[in-house]
Amino acid sequence: MTTTSLARLSAALLVGTALAGAPLAAANASPEGFADVIKKVAPAVVTVSSTHHMMRDDQARMQGPEQFQIPEGSPFGEMFRRFFEEHGQGRPRQGPSEGTALGSGFIVDAQGYVVTNNHVIDGADDVKVTLSDGTELPATIVGRDPVTDLALLKIDSDRDLPYVQWGDSDAVEVGDWVVAVGNPFGLGGSVTAGIVSARGRDIGSGPLDDFLQIDAPINRGNSGGPAFDGEGKVVGVNTAILSPSGGSVGIGFAIPSDLAQQVVADLMDDGRVERGWIGVRIQEMSKELAEGMGLDAPKGALVADVTPGSPAANAGVQAGDVILAFGGQEIEHMGDLPRAVAGTKPGSEARLTVWRGGKERTLDVKIEPRPDEDQLAMTDGGSGGPANTLESDRLGLALAELNPASRQAFQVPNGVEGVVVADVAPDGPAAERGLRPGDVIVQVAQEKVSDPAEVAKLVDEAAEAGSKSVSLLVNRQGDVSFVAVPLAKA
Repeated sequence: MTTTSLARLSAALLVGTALAGAPLAAANASPEGFADVIKKVAPAVVTVSSTHHMMRDDQARMQGPEQFQIPEGSPFGEMFRRFFEEHGQGRPRQGPSEGTALGSGFIVDAQGYVVTNNHVIDGADDVKVTLSDGTELPATIVGRDPVTDLALLKIDSDRDLPYVQWGDSDAVEVGDWVVAVGNPFGLGGSVTAGIVSARGRDIGSGPLDDFLQIDAPINRGNSGGPAFDGEGKVVGVNTAILSPSGGSVGIGFAIPSDLAQQVVADLMDDGRVERGWIGVRIQEMSKELAEGMGLDAPKGALVADVTPGSPAANAGVQAGDVILAFGGQEIEHMGDLPRAVAGTKPGSEARLTVWRGGKERTLDVKIEPRPDEDQLAMTDGGSGGPANTLESDRLGLALAELNPASRQAFQVPNGVEGVVVADVAPDGPAAERGLRPGDVIVQVAQEKVSDPAEVAKLVDEAAEAGSKSVSLLVNRQGDVSFVAVPLAKA
């Protein structure tokens, strides 16, 4: 190869390297700063304080999901305790008191509507909003939605108030920058930044869980505050954290703006949120259940029970059906169904695609308004596991009656009698001994059982008698064996 050829090859390699490196450099580029965004949005972020007349033992509960812990022996311990007691966040004491819960919020229009978390103002006797300039205004509660943990307040001012705009959370991608503004630990307008870590998180707080996970630090007092995108638009409402210590470890959860905006619009309209309801109890599909039902993958929502007289019952939905689609939307996971149903206008009709007897069927269901939580509790028509379930904390199990729905759901043969294991706590005593969903408890301490309450009664009696473990006779797909399970403290 000539010198000229080598030179041309080297030049080509250098050009290729530069071109290949350009997109990578752009992808790794960090924002220059958020100062301009913060100047624009910070005036609309407020502090929300609510007064509660209560026992001091309840103070920790009203502060929401975050906890603050002071290390024992810390030289700054007393200083921190005085600070947080002055801000209504001191250690619980005995006797009646007037407690104050602190959170965050943001103004969404010039008329003074303020969005925050329901848990910030739940049970409050008095609510106040403090603006970024220190002005304190009384607030009225326009409406609350415990299902999504959102609340709408109204403040009155003699001037137009600064407000922020909603963004499109559906367009947010994992890796996008977000900025959280709020009132952590009562310190007032604090700003933290991070990225979207994940989408569609279900943290077990309710049937409509669909959180954005962000790593912008969120702490106690940030609840109800906004998460902004790079344009200064609200893409989430900061609501909860996952933390072993009570402080931020970079795992925070925000209600997506697309959901929050719908809820706020309903609350602004008439102070309440109306959602669709069809009346089924559902559970997640597993690989084993899918194989047993002839499905090619564990998808859809398995119907464990149907509320009598409900829209689903009237449409012909049966226990053991797998709902694969609702209103043209595919149901990949159990949680997709309650969100799809809730977002459907009551009074309208939707077509269900269900899997039954090895083939697909279509059913038309008329959507009704979702009953309130008390009515749902009485009819037992919410989403969750099989009907007639009971949790045993001593064993770390959720137990269900053996009825046609649970037999089909867990593939339990007709000849087997007892109580079926519906779920197993991953760190509980039963999990340590290898129990799993679908196992049938035939005996407890050599006594036959036929419903969850009998299991709980016999386990409690064994614990009260001083036993450190209890023997269970377990039937697993026809194989019967005794298992000794340690008893946890109730």
